[in-house]
Amino acid sequence: MRFSKFFAPTTKDAPKDAVLPSHIYLVRGGFISQIGSGIYNFLPLGKIVLDNIRNVVKEEMDQTGACETQLGFITPSELWKESGRYDKFGKELLRFTDRKSNEFVLGPTHEEAMVDLVRSRVKSYKQLPLHLYQINTKFRDEARPRYGLLRGREFLMKDGYSFHENEEDLKREFDLMEKTYSKILDRLGLEHRVVEADSGAIGGSGSKELMVLADNGEDDIVVCSECEYAANIEAAKRAKPEAKESTIDLISGKIHTPNVKSIEELSAFFKIDPYFTLKAVAKKAIYSDSEEVVIFYVRGCDQLQETKAQSICGAIEFRDASEDELLEAGLIGGFIGPHIEHVKIFVDYELKNEEGLICGANEVDYHEVGYSFKGKDFNFVDLVEVQSDDSCYECGAKLKITKGIEVGHIFQLGDTYTKALNATFLDRNGKAQPYLMGTYGIGISRLVAVVIEQHHDEKGCLWTKETTPFELYILISNIKDDAQKTFGETLYAQLKGVGVNVILDDRPERFGFKMKDFELLGFPKAVIVGKGLVDGEVQLVDRKTSEKTVINKDEIFTRIMEL
Repeated sequence: MRFSKFFAPTTKDAPKDAVLPSHIYLVRGGFISQIGSGIYNFLPLGKIVLDNIRNVVKEEMDQTGACETQLGFITPSELWKESGRYDKFGKELLRFTDRKSNEFVLGPTHEEAMVDLVRSRVKSYKQLPLHLYQINTKFRDEARPRYGLLRGREFLMKDGYSFHENEEDLKREFDLMEKTYSKILDRLGLEHRVVEADSGAIGGSGSKELMVLADNGEDDIVVCSECEYAANIEAAKRAKPEAKESTIDLISGKIHTPNVKSIEELSAFFKIDPYFTLKAVAKKAIYSDSEEVVIFYVRGCDQLQETKAQSICGAIEFRDASEDELLEAGLIGGFIGPHIEHVKIFVDYELKNEEGLICGANEVDYHEVGYSFKGKDFNFVDLVEVQSDDSCYECGAKLKITKGIEVGHIFQLGDTYTKALNATFLDRNGKAQPYLMGTYGIGISRLVAVVIEQHHDEKGCLWTKETTPFELYILISNIKDDAQKTFGETLYAQLKGVGVNVILDDRPERFGFKMKDFELLGFPKAVIVGKGLVDGEVQLVDRKTSEKTVINKDEIFTRIMEL
């Protein structure tokens, strides 16, 4: 490819709203351009990178025996209503009506559509397992699109769906996809971790995320310092912590605690560790057809993990309950205790059978000392947000929190969708059963940005081997110098002839301008054909290290082929 014929409009100026390196460099380098809020065009350089990533994903998926399909971008809303997700998915699902008043959605994911495809065609266990995938455009109506390709509304995703006759086979495919996705990220040159995750609006169980480690990641990842345990903060577990003190020496009963509402004030009033106090977190849970105040109890020294809490109560939206909403529900803010019956309650499972706690007495300016959960029948569930230096759930070592960007998510759905959509097959006993199902997604367009988030410097992009648009950049310093032009053209033709992916910068621009473009665009190597040619020398530049090596012009072709 000749740069003089190529469309790569580089610029010095970054978008005003760009704060992340990937957003800045992909726009400045002419890889992408914004056409609407959260919607981007891929220019030629960006399209090459996108296709490179797509090809790696396709190669690895095809190796597993999965079959590629392509479903419609638009899905009839009836399928989403049949599965129950039409209302549950929330405002990110873009719904619209055509001229004949038929309702449709722009597909953010295609579980319903794929089940509909399979249910009328796969009728026997002899046709299972089956794994179908697509690499297709998706749309989610993000409330606040930002960070360029990392949080857009329209994006390219590979989504796969597998169908099985039993749990054992579903688990086998789930494990295979975990290995396959890890292999994809390895090939793309990305440092990553597989983490336990929350299933969110997709549903099911056995959910894991593929996280690429990056300083600018939106997600907090909990990782063990010793073993392989890793989890998204929204799903992380810990070993139950022990109290610094063995017990508290206080007389049980209802105690007058004037104006003591917060955990800090309560701990100071009784001169005890917050470990022995009970924190009531009041939330307003909003469902598709109703809403209610829900109370979550954790230790005073802990924080409620809101994603866990929202998932447990099944709410579409979740927010703090106001004072008026508490009063309307018959609750007194700052003094809410667990001995109430008219409000839905969830208690962290670490509190099961715990005794000697201090909690609200459901009366203004009063707390109860010596409260016990022993023998009480509450909904004990995992509610706590894991903190750095908590102990690992698996091995007991210290946990730490790092940053990551989610690029893939895999789920063991079971019969969540097939049962709702009445998708069945005849098992080995001739009995109709819903298929068991897995779903597996990885963001193709998001990975374009993620590569740069992990691989960049102050000058621009640093593309990895599998993702770079061009392997080599030949820079003719002075296009008006016949010797430089002839040598550059000859080397370019030689390398193209043996299959090297090379671009020749034959533009009539200054050397400094072209060198800045090379640094911004981030191709791995460059050959500079400049003044040294009169002495029979050219320079080989390594973009990542900035190392420049002077090489005899007659040896440069051989050196490049060795590289």
